Amino acid sequence: MYSGKDIIATQQHILWVTLDTLRYDVAQELFLACKLPYFSRFLPSTGREKRHTPVSFTFAAHQAFFAGFLPTPAQHPKQARLFAADFQGSVTTNAGTFVFQEDNIVAGLQQQGYHTICIGGVGFFNKRTALGKVLPSYFQESHWEEAMGVTAKDSTQQQFTNAIHYLERLPEQQKVFLFINISAIHQPNYFYLPAAKQDNLQTHAAALQYVDSQLPILMDFLVQKGSFFCIFCADHGTAYGEDGYIGHRLAHPSVWEIPYVEFMI
Repeated sequence: MYSGKDIIATQQHILWVTLDTLRYDVAQELFLACKLPYFSRFLPSTGREKRHTPVSFTFAAHQAFFAGFLPTPAQHPKQARLFAADFQGSVTTNAGTFVFQEDNIVAGLQQQGYHTICIGGVGFFNKRTALGKVLPSYFQESHWEEAMGVTAKDSTQQQFTNAIHYLERLPEQQKVFLFINISAIHQPNYFYLPAAKQDNLQTHAAALQYVDSQLPILMDFLVQKGSFFCIFCADHGTAYGEDGYIGHRLAHPSVWEIPYVEFMI
């Protein structure tokens, strides 16, 4: 386990990627079948950790995440958190938790000298409406374009390429918090299987394999830039007809069970 205080004290760059709508069962099945070759370089032999999302849809989940309420470990729900907004009575902070006085981790990291960058994906990051501006407004830089949205087949490639472009403009010694919301797995995702006419578990899996194929664009660049503490997790899952449920913003294991991994590069 990593210590939030140590990450900040040693001035690690931070990469946080939310794989929007990714289900735990699909991610784990692909890992065990050796169908995520690049992700597997960074995963333990058991694959991703199963965690529970604090909220069942994107906007509210990210509000919780940015307040320090990362996905809850399924087997250890009282495990101390990496980061936490100062909040009286918290039972999930300890001596290793980085506690910030601001109301969100983005502002907390800015106070520690980090330059914060958001690469948007789904509609809650597109800045086209008042609601779509809320989460991006936390960051010193926020970027979104149609080519990075849910309807763009090459969205992850565009997101990673843009992320590198904005990182390259920064002074070499500048600490960075880079946040990316991956849109590819969110519906619609049927176009990742040529014969598919609608979204299903198979197209969901194919979308994750597409994201895996694009990871070298970003990760190979970050290895050259310096030491990064990385978090990859979903914000929530989604249902494809299980027990009669479709989509998310509802209470079902297909929605609340999500994959999580943290590692250092």
